[in-house]
Amino acid sequence: MAERIDLNADMGESYGRWTLGDDDALMPFLTSANIACGFHGGDPHVMRRTVALALEHDVGVGAHVAFPDLIGFGRRRMAATPEEIHDYVLYQAGALRAFVEASGGRLQHVKPHGALYTAIVDSSEHAQAVADAVAALGPDVILLMPPEVGPAAARANVPFVPEGYVDLDYDSSGKLVLERVKQLRDPQVTAERAVRLVRESTVPTVDGGDLALQVESICVHGDAPNAPQIAQAVREALGAAGVELVPLAELRAVARAGG
Repeated sequence: MAERIDLNADMGESYGRWTLGDDDALMPFLTSANIACGFHGGDPHVMRRTVALALEHDVGVGAHVAFPDLIGFGRRRMAATPEEIHDYVLYQAGALRAFVEASGGRLQHVKPHGALYTAIVDSSEHAQAVADAVAALGPDVILLMPPEVGPAAARANVPFVPEGYVDLDYDSSGKLVLERVKQLRDPQVTAERAVRLVRESTVPTVDGGDLALQVESICVHGDAPNAPQIAQAVREALGAAGVELVPLAELRAVARAGG
């Protein structure tokens, strides 16, 4: 059983006068936050406010990077070359890092969003482009992705943390079943999934089977209708199971210290 794990969520996805999610209520339950950088959601003002909120709660700040698809919320696959994806990632993460550093913090990690996330999982070339972009941000910036992206991170010498989901379903092949609109899920059922993932390294699949999954971070979605309740239930259930929640940077610092 893992004794320490990170709990992350996608945040800062409001745009202009349009509000998505309840970041103020969700943030206190997290250890890491993936903040939208303007390509699928977020804008400069939302980025600044969400960074300040994360730092107020001692939550690690990450860039939630996406395809340039604001109208589609980054959930439409685009025909982009590895070079283009490299530049998209560097551009967005650089913008968020400016806000973080201006507020006295540091950029902890990068996590892709939506269709870019699935494109990276499906393509080793795209995965390598993202890993190389993260490497360009400095040696301490972590790439947060599913376990299968780990080899690309290793080739780029990028710190890597594998993550899994408890508020999305997996199919029998291990692929996420993405939702265009987040469903309302039972917080307690979701929390039980989280404890099972940590204790048994498995998640249920939509066909009734089990999927083996080794992760060090659990993601919940900030745009879920009851995201704060889900995050609270997950955190409380993990704490009751004896699992310590820590941000990604602390996980990787321990890993480096251990050789």
